[in-house]
Formats: sequence, structure tokens, C-alpha cells
Amino acid sequence: MKIVVKVGTSTLAHANGKVHMRRTSALCRALSDLKNSGHDVILVSSGAIGMGVGKLGLTEKPTDIPTKQAAAAVGQCELMYVYDRLFSECGVTVAQILLTGSDFSHEDRHQNFSNTLSRLLELNVLPVINENDTIATEEIKVGDNDTLSALVAESVKADLLVILSDINGLYTADPRKDEGATLIPCVYEITPEILALAGAAGSSLGTGGMQTKLHAAQIATASGAEMIIASGEDPDILYDIANGKAVGTRFFPKKEA
Repeated sequence: MKIVVKVGTSTLAHANGKVHMRRTSALCRALSDLKNSGHDVILVSSGAIGMGVGKLGLTEKPTDIPTKQAAAAVGQCELMYVYDRLFSECGVTVAQILLTGSDFSHEDRHQNFSNTLSRLLELNVLPVINENDTIATEEIKVGDNDTLSALVAESVKADLLVILSDINGLYTADPRKDEGATLIPCVYEITPEILALAGAAGSSLGTGGMQTKLHAAQIATASGAEMIIASGEDPDILYDIANGKAVGTRFFPKKEA
């Protein structure tokens, strides 16, 4: 099975932007296990700007573009240093790929990206993908890593996209505000009613929210992949997902007419 796993900043970092070592270590171990069991694994990782905020000692996520891009440049080094060390301890080699929206919209660049990604998997490498926030502008940004992960899943014809978030899945209402909210375990069609359940933006360090996750689900399921939204609080949940257990919210691909 070809699996794309997207992990958000809230899973990788504490609120102050410092690395959440316990979760990140557990994530790398679980992904290494999935890879060792025979799956092709691709990681789409947020966290560069958030970790840059922590590394630079800033008190909050910057709002101006130059400081955001500077934080991304610093944080991406930190992010890949942590991944390289933790995955190496599990005997897994990683590669970094930084993308912008034009790498998907430009035919030749998209083909080059797809070829490189396929070859890395053939070489038994675990690719770590992020948006190139240091150079991306509004005109060429993907905008969020939920959408980026879905575009990656579409490009590699993945079987499954897993989005690990700070929420367990899609609910009938915002569970942080409504005690009566219930988890929706399965979604077979992304209807206007489903889209209406999306709230606002995500955590203080991240950029995503349920809106971007539902947009990712539209892309992934249209390409033939299943998608799961699950909590990243305990990355060992990936074992349950790989074993087919009911976890979070599962979106099923569109059936052929």
C-alpha cells in the first residue's frame, strides 16, 4: 500500500514552537514500522515556521511575509535535522522535497517531481515533503499542507492519505464548543451539508482547519484514494489505521459510474 501521512504543526511542536520530542519520536517510529512492513510511506510535514518561531525566540507566529519566510528558513533546518536523526535511529533514510504550487501546475516540473518521488521510493527512501515557504508567494503558494498532501497523494496514486491533526475527525459541530457534537466515522460523499460542518482556521502556529481538510478529501477521493482524519496526539494510532481499525473519520473514494 502507498500511504501519504500529513502531520500538522500542533503535533510536532509545543505551543511555544519548541519540538515536541515525545510525539515526533513516536511518529518516526510508527512510520518506520509501516515502511518496514512493506508499505511505501511519504510524509508531508508542517512545522517549519512554527519551529522557526521557537528557534528564533519569537513570542508569536509572525504576520509579515519576510519574517515568516525567515522563520521558515530557520525552522526547516531544525525540522529536517530532527527527522534525519530520529529516522536514522530506526534505520530509515529520508529525503527532503520542498514544493510550491507551480510544481503541480507546470507540466514539466510536475513530471520531474513525480519521477523523483517514484525513484526515491524505489531506493527505499522515505520522502519528507513541505511547502517551500521561504520563497513561496501568493501567486505560487499551495497555501496549506492539507491540500499539499492531497496533491501529493494524487500525484503518486496513493491508496491512503492520513491527516494527523489536533482533532479526532469530522464532527457534527465543533467539539471544543458544543458538548453534543458527535464524530462522523464515515463519509461516502462530500456534500454541501458536509462542507458546511467545517469551522474556521486551526491552531495558533498552524495554517489549516477543517475547511482545508475537507478540500484535501475532495482531491484525494477524486483521485481514488481513501482519506482519514485522526488525532496526532498519539502517533501510534497509525498502527490501528494500518490494521484497518475504525479510527477518526474515513472518507471513501468516488465510485466509478
